Amino acid sequence: MSETEIMRQIQIRASEQGHRLWRNNIGFCKDPILRYGLCPGSSDLIGLTKHGQFLAVEVKTPKGRLSESQDLFLRMIQQLNGIGLVARKVEDFNV
Repeated sequence: MSETEIMRQIQIRASEQGHRLWRNNIGFCKDPILRYGLCPGSSDLIGLTKHGQFLAVEVKTPKGRLSESQDLFLRMIQQLNGIGLVARKVEDFNV
């Protein structure tokens, strides 16, 4: 299953549980220079739990690896009392 398919399933599950998640595309265009997305390393899905807690989900295939910036972003979210997690399948989303 692709990351896109996993993401969509997680968004559906989150919505069914009362949470809200939005797709966070990160990148830049060289000409003209334009950056988009929350910040480098920020998670694929960002949002709020039904209780208002910040929620960040980095979606990876079973063989995918976190970059250093993705790992640092998730740690920051956790240190600030948010929920930051890696999901390789929809069952990993357990909030």
